[in-house]
Amino acid sequence: MDEAYQSYVEQVARLTQPTVYPTQLKNIQESPKFQWDEQGKVKPRSFPGYSVITPPYQDDTTNSEFYEHLAETQQRLLNKLPEDWLLPVPARSFHVTLADLIWGDAFERIIEQNPQFESQLKYQIATSFEDFQNHNFTCKPLQWQLLGFIIRPRAIIVALLPKDETSYQQVIQLRRCIYQNQGLLSLGLEQHYYFLAHVTLGYFAREIQESEQDEVCNILTTINDQWLEADPKILTIERAELRRFSDMTSFIREPDFPVVTFSQKES
Repeated sequence: MDEAYQSYVEQVARLTQPTVYPTQLKNIQESPKFQWDEQGKVKPRSFPGYSVITPPYQDDTTNSEFYEHLAETQQRLLNKLPEDWLLPVPARSFHVTLADLIWGDAFERIIEQNPQFESQLKYQIATSFEDFQNHNFTCKPLQWQLLGFIIRPRAIIVALLPKDETSYQQVIQLRRCIYQNQGLLSLGLEQHYYFLAHVTLGYFAREIQESEQDEVCNILTTINDQWLEADPKILTIERAELRRFSDMTSFIREPDFPVVTFSQKES
């Protein structure tokens, strides 16, 4: 279901072009994942589930410089964008989702129907990781380059471009090992989205006013241009982990949760 390497590169390049921002802004919606509390602070709403992700910023010492740059960019956006429009994701939870598994109402329903679901999910992900490492080896971690902003229907994200085809194909092979695992399919899990490597900076608290659209486009375009002129910011992906979340601020890894690394012996 995922795109071929060249198709991915072309698609991400197109989505990060400032010329598409006006169209993207017309389609935004309020996100159900965050809200303002009575004190005017951002509060996450319950949104439980599981994903396979890179280690979040708070647990990732390899990519401190990359995530620090994103945290600074996020604060810059909050200072410049229309007030009370963007609900920021805590920087400590910045990460890249490598494979969505289950979330929200679907997760809550399946837990009620199958009390053993979580242990079965953990076992099947471990099986998928083992299958991946039995057949796919790289001699170095994967590298992804920060490309630019994309305005999604409910969030602003920064999109990532693989530095080489291997960095892309290894992620796609891992996703195939997960989504084609018959044990996972029997649990009711299946692939819903094409892969788009990204880090989410914030979710929308409201729709954008027409009078604000030009300002938003100019802010995003200015930062994009500065990124293009500077040395590229690189995210190094060394491992993928099964993580459980209760909302979009806390991604928990228990000691027995499966992990797969991308730096292995050559095949």
